[in-house]
Amino acid sequence: MAEAIRVGLCDDHGVVRSGLRHILDEEADIVVVGEAANAEDAVAIARSEHPDVFVMDLGLPGTGGITATRQVREASPSTAVLILTVHDDVGYLRKAFEAGASGYLVKEAADVELVQAVRTVAAGGEYVHPSLGAALLAPDAARRRLGGPGGELSEREQEVLRLITLGLTNAEIGEQLYVSVRTVETHRAHIHQKLNLKTRAELVSFARETGLLEDGGVE
Repeated sequence: MAEAIRVGLCDDHGVVRSGLRHILDEEADIVVVGEAANAEDAVAIARSEHPDVFVMDLGLPGTGGITATRQVREASPSTAVLILTVHDDVGYLRKAFEAGASGYLVKEAADVELVQAVRTVAAGGEYVHPSLGAALLAPDAARRRLGGPGGELSEREQEVLRLITLGLTNAEIGEQLYVSVRTVETHRAHIHQKLNLKTRAELVSFARETGLLEDGGVE
């Protein structure tokens, strides 16, 4: 019988860590060897336990998850880091992988995908939440800098804007991007605020003028 995958957990919320541990403890081939609430404790666990996988929260207080990922990898090069975050944004994804992460999982999908993601990175592979993986493969034009008086649109906001202008409803956009309707509504509110545009017609006009709609439609 193969040895169990040894996992470390780092999240500043005890309830979240408890939930993650409960999911992992259900699996016969996975064992949690340490829990941390901050980057310093995570590094200490990495040095002492050398887990196969460290599940790392991106939004840690103090030293953030990106820096913590680098530090864990330096302390234990054999440990694969799986980022767990509320940020379904390609920009954060790229920063995480640049820091040495092997996986990136959105928290709202953790109950379904955590075990698969842990097994994948433990085996030496990379794991990315499906919607973000698709965004990484999007044409470069979709990743141009677009914004308005309220600031620059994130890459995910640009993606949502393109789908809005193609006529998709919030529910359809959520299904397309594997996110909740509430998440789409939040992105939509940010788009209107940043561009200072109030109607869908204005959004369509903006997308056409900036060339965003030329990046392709929805399959």
